[in-house]
Amino acid sequence: MAAITLSNVSKTYPGARAPSVADIDLTIRDGEFIVLVGPSGCGKSTLLRMVAGLEEITGGEVRIANRVVNRVDPADRDIAMVFQNYALYPHMTVRENMAYGLKNRKTPAAEIEARVAEAARMLELAPYLDRKPRALSGGQRQRVAMGRAVVRKPAAFLFDEPLSNLDAKLRVSMRGEIRRLQRRLGTTSLYVTHDQLEAMTLADRLVVLNGGRIEQVGAPLEIYHRPASTFVASFIGSPAMNLLDAEIDGGRLRIGATVLDLPALPHARGSVTLGLRAEDLHPAAQGLPFRVDFIEELGAQRLIHGHVEGQPLTLTLPPQAPFADEMRLAIGRGAAHFFDTFSGRRLPTPALQDSPTVPA
Repeated sequence: MAAITLSNVSKTYPGARAPSVADIDLTIRDGEFIVLVGPSGCGKSTLLRMVAGLEEITGGEVRIANRVVNRVDPADRDIAMVFQNYALYPHMTVRENMAYGLKNRKTPAAEIEARVAEAARMLELAPYLDRKPRALSGGQRQRVAMGRAVVRKPAAFLFDEPLSNLDAKLRVSMRGEIRRLQRRLGTTSLYVTHDQLEAMTLADRLVVLNGGRIEQVGAPLEIYHRPASTFVASFIGSPAMNLLDAEIDGGRLRIGATVLDLPALPHARGSVTLGLRAEDLHPAAQGLPFRVDFIEELGAQRLIHGHVEGQPLTLTLPPQAPFADEMRLAIGRGAAHFFDTFSGRRLPTPALQDSPTVPA
């Protein structure tokens, strides 16, 4: 096991006008499970491949176990990587696939057999050791790829969207297997995904990337409840946080023709973006005027999509909760988030009272 430290790491491809990854500073503690999350093209896979040694670093420094590895070959970095396409040898059995890397390292045969047997037991692959990949399901193939990494006993695991080729049900079960395995082994892990739900359920800490730069680092619930920017607020959470254009003037918040009391901001003025989670809104006698557009029935909850003062908004309610096509919505106490309109960065959040409306 080992910590991984990235210091001012950058990557610029030849002929590119801007870096794909810029000025990344990140420390992954020994035994920690870090998830890199962000939309396609944000630089997360490039960053992972630089740690693995599969991409040359343009600037900065990567350390694994306090050893600078910028110019160290991938095979000598003491890491194991799991890819989304399994990368199994079709002509080899499960046993041979899992043992292949150890054989190349001249590991004694008895130790190879012991390591393969242990990994197969942990991953419930023992009945399939003599099968070839074509005789396995997608989930079993991914477990073989994980087993091949486990037998290496590396300083760190690197996962590059390993579940993206699996169906929804398998993804859920494999998420649990990966997390249980990592906790049992205690191996430092860096995991890449574009799926924010996958990121939230797996990570000790999330690293949210945007345009090749770190937007926010923190525990999943910390990022969910206190997003550092409108980008993070709109990316983390399902449904995404509602973002409304608003104006603050002398302790009041104006959204279209609706005015809310903001006693905590008596001197603030100007344009802001108001962030509201769907579960922090509830029908009330007074509040934001909400008109329903359509409804998504999800069984355990109901997503009601509509608009407030011409701006889109989503509300989450239990399936048995009453609602109307037109209603008023109150904001839960302390549930409002404020962001700078121009930079998108988070502003200090005042505590709103329930149903804090004043006639316009």
